[in-house]
Amino acid sequence: MEKTLVIIKPDGLCKRLVGKVLSRFEEAGFKIVGLKMLKLTEKIYDEFYTSHKGKFFYEPYKEFMLSAPIIPCVLEGKNVINEVRKIIGNTDSKKALSGTIRNLYGLNDRRNIVHASDSPQTAEIEINYFFKEYELYSFNDDDWKEKKKTTDEHR
Repeated sequence: MEKTLVIIKPDGLCKRLVGKVLSRFEEAGFKIVGLKMLKLTEKIYDEFYTSHKGKFFYEPYKEFMLSAPIIPCVLEGKNVINEVRKIIGNTDSKKALSGTIRNLYGLNDRRNIVHASDSPQTAEIEINYFFKEYELYSFNDDDWKEKKKTTDEHR
């Protein structure tokens, strides 16, 4: 099953949109298999966003991303990378389709509530950056239900 990384950014947390964002993914049929909250440091930011170093937005974006905690999460499901990107919308909130997360709650192309991996290769790198293997969980939707005992178990 395909996995992707989603990061709820400081604006998503501070605007108290975490539940709404996560529910959109669950309602689309995706499982949350990893979830945590953390405060980025300059070192973590510089490592994670190394491909953007030197770009005009690097320093202002760093200030924003270090302004409050973030919530990285791993979602699992069929075609999850592409489907999540449809749910969140265009990077620039002003250009995002109506009803997408970024259209509804974002401000611009950086303060846009969420980050999501854009390919299987990126997803693997990003997931491994924020999560250890033991922090990702595998479960079935019916695991919580009481199991019926077989006749052998009654003996």
